Amino acid sequence: MNRIVERFVRLKREGKKGFIVYIGAGDPDLKATRRLALAFDQAGVDVLELGVPFSDPLADGLVNQLAAQRGLESGATPPRVLKTVAAIRRDSQIPIVLYIYFNLIHRVGLERFIKTAAKAGVDGMLVLDLPPEESDNYESLMRRAGLCHIYLVAPTTPEDRIEFIVKRGAGFIYYISREGVTGMQARVAANLAQQVGKIRAHTRLPVAVGFGISNPEQAGLVAQNADAVVVGSAVVNQIAKHGQSPELVKRVGAFVKSLVSAVKDL
Repeated sequence: MNRIVERFVRLKREGKKGFIVYIGAGDPDLKATRRLALAFDQAGVDVLELGVPFSDPLADGLVNQLAAQRGLESGATPPRVLKTVAAIRRDSQIPIVLYIYFNLIHRVGLERFIKTAAKAGVDGMLVLDLPPEESDNYESLMRRAGLCHIYLVAPTTPEDRIEFIVKRGAGFIYYISREGVTGMQARVAANLAQQVGKIRAHTRLPVAVGFGISNPEQAGLVAQNADAVVVGSAVVNQIAKHGQSPELVKRVGAFVKSLVSAVKDL
């Protein structure tokens, strides 16, 4: 069974909520990415999203844009990111999702990239700029490789389109809780429960909620309505803060542990 699917089955059986962390691969370097991944596994993270650095990350706010730039500067090319996933796999079975822009896949070749990703130990992909209408071949190749193709739903997505999107997805549905790009926010969206309810009306897939969740209190609030909570920019911000410190993994790991506890201790 795919690791993402298996993890959510286990969470449901245990009556627990999931916690998903996003970081930029290669920030500050790929050795640190591997060490952080192992620390997150130990901290109880359920899924790791690795952002593959891209020169034009349109879905991302400033914090994650800067992480992508640091990743590019450290030499985190797609092949090297996949080698890092393979290195993580030697010590961990944490489910891994690539957060990626389609041009990086297209340049390699769709079938080749998916096969290589699966062989490295990737479990799913979230392709930010590939709409379901243009994904038939992508979805079939992903299914054949045993990978989950994860789709986004936004607050502005009409209900008929929500139904269309979620019926095409696999693994989990990623609900963007706020309009715009990634980034930390001062408060949780007020209409979260209503929006998650709309998604659940059309799918049995778990609903993970992200974009803007910045601290343990917000993570706990979101977990009351979601099947999983995604935190990215707040963790990336900690990496930026401690990136040159020998205590990087310890400090970021402790911050992530506080988020995990807020979600798991409901």
